[in-house]
Amino acid sequence: MKVHQIIFEKIKELLKRYFDMKKQLLFTFLLAIQTILFSQELKIEKAQPPFWWVGMENQKLQLMLYGNEVSLSSPEINYPGVELKEIIRVENPNYLFLDLEISKEAKPGIMNIVIRIGNRLIPPFQYELKERVADSTLHQGFDQSDVVYLLMPDRFSNGDTTNDNQPDMLEKADRDNPNGRHGGDIAGIKTHLGYIRDLGATTIWINPLVENNNPEYSYHGYAITDFYKIDPRFGSNADYSNLVKSAHENGLKVIMDMVFNHASVFNWLVRDLPESNWIHQFPDYTQSNFRASTITDPHASEYDRNRMLEGWFDKHMADLDQRSELLDNFLVQNSIWWIEASGIDGVRIDTQPYSYKELMTGWSNRIFKEYPNLSVVGETWLQKESITAYFQKDAHNADEYNSGIPYVTDFPMNSAINKAFNEKDGWTEGLARLYYVLAQDFLYDNAENTFVFADNHDLTRFYTSIDKDFRKWKMGMAFLMTTRGVPMLYYGTEILMTGYEHEGHGFIRKDFPGGWPGDEMDAFTSAGRTMEQNEAFDYLQRLLQWRKNTPVVYEGKLKQFVPEDEVYVYFRYDEDECVMVILNNSDNQIKALETGRFKECLDGYNYAVNVETGENINYLDVLTLPPKSVVILELKK
Repeated sequence: MKVHQIIFEKIKELLKRYFDMKKQLLFTFLLAIQTILFSQELKIEKAQPPFWWVGMENQKLQLMLYGNEVSLSSPEINYPGVELKEIIRVENPNYLFLDLEISKEAKPGIMNIVIRIGNRLIPPFQYELKERVADSTLHQGFDQSDVVYLLMPDRFSNGDTTNDNQPDMLEKADRDNPNGRHGGDIAGIKTHLGYIRDLGATTIWINPLVENNNPEYSYHGYAITDFYKIDPRFGSNADYSNLVKSAHENGLKVIMDMVFNHASVFNWLVRDLPESNWIHQFPDYTQSNFRASTITDPHASEYDRNRMLEGWFDKHMADLDQRSELLDNFLVQNSIWWIEASGIDGVRIDTQPYSYKELMTGWSNRIFKEYPNLSVVGETWLQKESITAYFQKDAHNADEYNSGIPYVTDFPMNSAINKAFNEKDGWTEGLARLYYVLAQDFLYDNAENTFVFADNHDLTRFYTSIDKDFRKWKMGMAFLMTTRGVPMLYYGTEILMTGYEHEGHGFIRKDFPGGWPGDEMDAFTSAGRTMEQNEAFDYLQRLLQWRKNTPVVYEGKLKQFVPEDEVYVYFRYDEDECVMVILNNSDNQIKALETGRFKECLDGYNYAVNVETGENINYLDVLTLPPKSVVILELKK
């Protein structure tokens, strides 16, 4: 090789090394800049749960961090009694899940979570561990001695008009729109706790109060956009905790409505999914077939069962897939967080059969481990007694499924109540409907653990259903308060509010008159009610107060007799006391009821007291019953 060629090759090699070095320096420089920029941009936008407690029965906590590409970081924790067991990264780099173990020795305080990016540290994220409140008045639970008052917060009372509209909320108040927001809030509920207490109810079930930041139809609360935040148009998280405290001071318990089956498409978790498997997804919109019977049906097709479980409730509510372990944990911890943070006494599970049943069992097991005195009722909107019973704790199911959820809603009884007083009595019609529902109580592990009701926020108002016949209304209310189970009243039933479900849900969820400044009527007061409304309120108030002071009605056994000649008779009794309830379903006939066939219950009793009138009934062999009437008698020896 010639000398000039050797020199040329050497020059090429030196140039290559030079440019390779430049390239590496440039790459290192750009990487450093990227790291600096990322560390400056990284911000933990959300941590959920927002805080937690030491001393929990379950020492594990799964903390979800959310922020721009937070998964590229490496968190570290150095807090006595807390161990970071695992860091979980998922499909979406904006999420990071931290599995923590909080030992019994851990103390309350502020825990610094150090965020490391390569060799750089950004300011630590602070997370609070609180001390649990030891208070016997919290988490009392409910039972058959209670009467539950269901209210829709947006439609009950507007106690703070300044929060009706919020700058960050998509929907503004419009009281002229039956399906719009009307402005009811936590302050309004708090103002009228005395009204609910004086009526005789003992427990309040409030439709969801958590954030529903949707462009329309957001008032009902079931399309959640943030599971950890009270909707600011209702108030704040602190306002809710104070409401629970005030309710307890008024001798009232509180049930929180929780939703596990679906969330709003505007929920921040849905709009930026941690993983694609957090919701059920289809090429085209697919709605549920709403056939909960497919869950219990041993012959059900896989297609029908999957359509039931995976289909969406509505286009604006994404269907959650609780089979995701991370989502399942998120929902369970959210429930525990609200129970602990607010002090509530019970939980109502929305659409219980629509969530995967095995995971609902897991939910109930974890909840009762922390709160053994808490009560839980599942919404089982089902047409048959056998399918309803399937979802109750310790049900006698052939597949050995056990939900672990003690109370279920008795929709078969609701249907019977709404038909019984409108029909002519027959073998299975009229009052026989009530009889036959109770005759199937053998299907339940505990038929007393059922919610009985005449109407609710999804159904035609009871007074409308019975053609605004006050006699039928009294019969329905008396039956609710004396049959087995936990009676539930829908707000406004006590003042004969009306509305057809088929005309739109806004019409069965009308504003309670007097709940808004400037209302022409104030039905919270006797002076503001009509004569008929006062008659209804006074009747129900006497009935509820009597029930509260008559344990045999809710603790005693129930014995019923087959309806005959349009008359249905049943007894609530124990070894020492007995109450006789008589329903005459005839439109126009006064009945002379001979009581010989009720001897097994009447033996040993010499007279009775009419609960409604206070009148003594000294002759029990024949009882006179007005048309379309109910008579409740306390039997005396």
